[in-house]
Amino acid sequence: MGIGLLLLRLTVGVTLAAHGAQKLYGWFGGYGPERTGQFMEAMGFLPGRRHAVLAGAAEVGGGLLLAIGFLTPLAAAIVASVMLVAAVTVHLKNGFFAMTNGYEYAFVLGLAGLSIAFTGPGPLSIDGLLGISVGGTAWGLAAVAVAVIGATGQLAQRHPAQAPLATTNKA
Repeated sequence: MGIGLLLLRLTVGVTLAAHGAQKLYGWFGGYGPERTGQFMEAMGFLPGRRHAVLAGAAEVGGGLLLAIGFLTPLAAAIVASVMLVAAVTVHLKNGFFAMTNGYEYAFVLGLAGLSIAFTGPGPLSIDGLLGISVGGTAWGLAAVAVAVIGATGQLAQRHPAQAPLATTNKA
């Protein structure tokens, strides 16, 4: 069980951290904070650069914490929260499948992160090495609650797209 949880944590955590590095540093073919910020503004997050940096930091920080299994319920909540925001703002309108830019990928990563909050990080983790027991229903539900509250707070900051002002020609 320990090796399976380690592989799951590493896969989800490193994947999220790499996506965050795309936003923060432009690594791995990413756009960096300026161009990602422009995209964030188009999605209604103002100012875009600040939201890009925060999203990138959440992905890097939450992903790395999950990968090493430290503060695991918090890491899982961060991962799930950022994936929920991505799913709602970018992917939901495209349906389920990733091939059509749907929410499939965000859904899998977010729920995989939350699954670790319910199971715990396993013995091959920092939490496990420190003897911290952070798994089970209560920890999982707490991670779900924090993820939903965090995502709701982020989504509440969105500004709806404004339609261009109509000009009337009164002759």
